[in-house]
Amino acid sequence: MLGSTHGTLTTDSRRARVIACGEQRPGPAVHDRVDDLDVGGRPLYADVPDLTRFFRPESVAVIGASDAEGRPNTGITRQLLAWAERVGARVHPVHPTRPAVFGIPCAASVADLPPGQIDLAVLLVADPLPLIEQLADVKVRFAVAFASGFAETGEAGAEAQERLAQAVRRSGLRLLGPNTNLNAFEHFREDLTGPAIALITQSGHQGRPVFSLQQLGIRLSHWAPTGNEADLETADFISYFAEQPEVGAIAAYVEGLKDGRAFLLAADRAARRGVPVVAVKVGRTETGARTAASHTGKLTGADDVVDAAMRQYGVVRVDGLDELQDTATLLARARTPLADGVAVYSISGGTGAHVADLAAGRGLRLPRLSEDRQAQLHRWIPEYLSVANPVDNGGHPVGDHRGRKIIDALLADPSIGVLICPVTGPFPPLSDKLVADLVAAAEETDKLICVVWGSPVGTEPAYREVLLGSSRVATFRTVGNCLTAVRAWLGHHAFVSDYRSPFDEAPRTPSPSYRKAEALMSPGRRLSEHAAKQLLRAYGIRVPREQLVTSAAAAVRAAAQVGYPVVMKASGAQIAHKTELGLVKVGLTSASQVREAYRELTDIARYEGVSLDGILVCQMVEQGVEMVVGVTHDDLFGPTVTVGLGGVLVEVLHDTAVRVPPFGEDQAHAMLAELRGRALLDGVRGRPPADRDALVEVVLRVQRMALELGERIAELDINPLMVLPRGQGAVALDALVVCR
Repeated sequence: MLGSTHGTLTTDSRRARVIACGEQRPGPAVHDRVDDLDVGGRPLYADVPDLTRFFRPESVAVIGASDAEGRPNTGITRQLLAWAERVGARVHPVHPTRPAVFGIPCAASVADLPPGQIDLAVLLVADPLPLIEQLADVKVRFAVAFASGFAETGEAGAEAQERLAQAVRRSGLRLLGPNTNLNAFEHFREDLTGPAIALITQSGHQGRPVFSLQQLGIRLSHWAPTGNEADLETADFISYFAEQPEVGAIAAYVEGLKDGRAFLLAADRAARRGVPVVAVKVGRTETGARTAASHTGKLTGADDVVDAAMRQYGVVRVDGLDELQDTATLLARARTPLADGVAVYSISGGTGAHVADLAAGRGLRLPRLSEDRQAQLHRWIPEYLSVANPVDNGGHPVGDHRGRKIIDALLADPSIGVLICPVTGPFPPLSDKLVADLVAAAEETDKLICVVWGSPVGTEPAYREVLLGSSRVATFRTVGNCLTAVRAWLGHHAFVSDYRSPFDEAPRTPSPSYRKAEALMSPGRRLSEHAAKQLLRAYGIRVPREQLVTSAAAAVRAAAQVGYPVVMKASGAQIAHKTELGLVKVGLTSASQVREAYRELTDIARYEGVSLDGILVCQMVEQGVEMVVGVTHDDLFGPTVTVGLGGVLVEVLHDTAVRVPPFGEDQAHAMLAELRGRALLDGVRGRPPADRDALVEVVLRVQRMALELGERIAELDINPLMVLPRGQGAVALDALVVCR
């Protein structure tokens, strides 16, 4: 098998208490260690559940076991018996009227099971709720509920599922399901070696392609079909799988997440351990989100927030199940990269150019080979062919001794860490010789060799016997999947090489700013601009020089103190869009203009029926880049921080990046790099570069507000935040705050 190296960092296995809005969320166990909570009462650590006896039980009770022909439970019982035999578990059938099932004596009820001796109970009943307390009485550790008709069916089903979840929490056992299946008890091949893929799916059928990788020699170690996740959830399995030494990668098909924070803590654990997580996450579109909710009754979450949260913690998000297969396989089996340069090598100039174009478009680096390296390659490749990268050999050199020499020369280049060889279709015997040389070279190098076997047939011996028989060559059927996987592999190792968990540095105690801010909050109401800016000032965010006045004479005095030119704005809790109402006057340069502006602003407010707390006389700040920084509340992840291009066109441009606190300075810089208009910060059309560091500082200060006040703020927008030329800072020209 291709090797896999994981880091040795670990985290404390401590049960975290989850608190939101001042109330404790339900969980299987809680404790009161304050240092496990951030300043907003959210958990910073989570236990790793010990699921060993779930996947490898010593004894299994089958509640509702049957051997009557034609009954659905009979087939399930038969499968469980076969699985139990493979894993060495004793089976205890339970049926109220049958003395035996498949020749095994039956217990008449759960109460008749041997106390403390059952690891796993499989519930083949329509309503599992009445059994939970009985299972707890005989100290069963795990249970699986296959029954459907719960949260996936609507409000009544959701209420039934909550009753089930509450019973499970009281019982102390751990439950998989409801609305799950038998995927955890499949026949896993024991003859395969090397790092394995652990699989998590909320839909059993969607895991079939990954499970079938065993037929290609790829090892699978576990399959967790989570269903509706009344208790055990995706996060639990990620945490557990990340700690298993045989797991090289975790592949997940996720329709919705039960708890956003739990997911982040699990992804953080995997990142600390260096274990890659590859996920298909449904919900990119409204249709997909709606369908997923009807399938498992789970929150899909706002997709831009989900996407950002996954990137923050190194989760590789892919779209198709074919990408999930190929990317998880490469990440599980490939060694750590020695370089990030990619070389494309083919027998056709057209193929090489096409693949190189696609690779560069995916963000892969194709370094130009040195003149000395090109001269070496031209010893075996005709001079008229390009070997700068991509490398075109013209075809014939692969059929003799030259083929292996070319491959070795490419792999010897220190700038190259990946060699991609696309074979668009078989052309024996040359293609057979090419494949044999690639496989032989892979056995002698620590660099990654990828082959794209493009034949639609897929029965050729060069593919079925040679390529698939190699544990060192990464073989793909499409160029797109190859490039997706390679980019993910390089990205994963770059991410984990300097990963520092943001949970370790998250604030645990309120800042001095918190008390000042608390006095300004008005539950359920919008703050005036003046009050909102006071909130920003409390957290060290710079605002213009300004005064709030209630008369024309006071406005004139304020303008003299602030310094001309000035801006005058109406300030009131009811005002959301001042510009559209004409409640902003810009560029006032004299006392007469200030008096006239005061009269106009108060007249407009009176006409519009807008209540004012006064008129703001503000310093005018002109030169800079208008940005927006804000806080919103996501149903799944809680407070989130957004940065983007600001000004009056913010709703039109939709050029923003989002992160879920906590995050560090590196992520704040990464947010800016994601913006389509990021070049504006570098200076365009003769303008000086903007103060990026000051913008990042504002983002981090807003994050501190989100952490401390996130459960009390429904919405916060600084728009525009004027980012001044480099070294001059950033100024919040306007702000809107809505309290929860």
